[in-house]
Amino acid sequence: MVTIVNRTAFERTPAHALALDCLVAGMEAAHPEAIVEETVSVGDGLLRIDGEFDDESAEYDLAQYERVFVVGGGNAAGHFARTLEEIIGPWITEGVVVTDDPAGASVVSELDGDHPIPSERGVHGAEHVLDTAERAGDDDLVLACVTGGGSALLPAPVESLSLADLQTVTESLLRCGASIDEINAVRKHCSAIKGGKLARTASPATVVTLVMSDVIGDDLGVIASGPTAPDPTTYADALDVLARYDLSVSEAVTSYLAEGERGVHPETVKPTDPLLETVNSHILGSGRTAIDAARSVASERGYTPLVLSARVRGEASDAAITHVAIAEECHVTGEPVSPPAVLISGGETTVTLADDHGSGGPNQEFVLSGAVELDVDDIVVASVDTDGIDGATEVAGAIAAPPEIPRDEGRAALARNDAQPLLADADSIVRTGPTGTNVNDLRVLVVGDDSSA
Repeated sequence: MVTIVNRTAFERTPAHALALDCLVAGMEAAHPEAIVEETVSVGDGLLRIDGEFDDESAEYDLAQYERVFVVGGGNAAGHFARTLEEIIGPWITEGVVVTDDPAGASVVSELDGDHPIPSERGVHGAEHVLDTAERAGDDDLVLACVTGGGSALLPAPVESLSLADLQTVTESLLRCGASIDEINAVRKHCSAIKGGKLARTASPATVVTLVMSDVIGDDLGVIASGPTAPDPTTYADALDVLARYDLSVSEAVTSYLAEGERGVHPETVKPTDPLLETVNSHILGSGRTAIDAARSVASERGYTPLVLSARVRGEASDAAITHVAIAEECHVTGEPVSPPAVLISGGETTVTLADDHGSGGPNQEFVLSGAVELDVDDIVVASVDTDGIDGATEVAGAIAAPPEIPRDEGRAALARNDAQPLLADADSIVRTGPTGTNVNDLRVLVVGDDSSA
């Protein structure tokens, strides 16, 4: 399902090949086709959804609804919609999703958008999603497919703002190293679809949101900026983020947010809003899905897997130093796990870009930093963004070991945020193209011993 364009490059050692196999297994396990087929079913007119957590399982009697609409957006939204068509079939009346990786859905229209910077065609697609939701009535069911990447792929600037305003503020937020929570606090308050506003548009229809989570902690209000979820943040919070990072954004953005703080504009949907009584959400898959698959591959190959965390965050290069320190401890002392071992983590790291930065992304910086800092050669560091797009590049991530990276050159590249050229020279770049999923980052460190070298 996931194609590695340059797979032969990682057959140079068994450890490199194992690292790649763990990454691929994680991406494939988190693909909507696999997850939706496992968690969504229809029998005797009953739509059954088995979420990732027991309390998210539910049944919906499709015969009770006059029409069934499918709407949504994200990197995986096309594959999500196509698989739903295969399972729900004739129950779907119509639908539209916005994605950067169309999958060939037939009843549901797949409109093109762009990620990670919003585009004009994304605005066009978001307008169609809102128009479809607005036509739903109280006898209708709206199935919302929400996946990672939805924040950028569903740009719907409020009337006072332009697409250019959204692009500028998004680029500034991505450059400054802000967390996804902070980024989304701003994006929600500049949007006509985020922060529960898609659910508000669809009300009074029944809204059932099917979610592929790409955020730490699986907060529904953060995934794709929560188009059908309540938003606890405020206009004041959004202004605080701009001030905290001293961001230069358009006067239109700051003026709109300031007006919102004064009550001129309506707030996003809050947790106590009555419209949420007809909104249900089910998390079908997350970064944990990918981690579990990687762990299984490591175990099958005779390595002891150890999951460090599914919630890693902060600067990519700093996170790498902590990861390799644990890997070195394993190699030298056998603690906390004896080699041969595979250390696995998920989550989302960030990069604070230098003004004159080069090319790369958080996963490439993680691998380069890890390879540079390692004092043990028999360890391979690997990291990818599961959607196949690391930062603003067209690569998924990288796999490398210390001997392959000149240490001084590596540190210089990190200082100017220019990891990709050096990793490319070392034949360490992982290229997948769009993978059809997005459950955030997946990292693997293979810790060898004499018998596994």
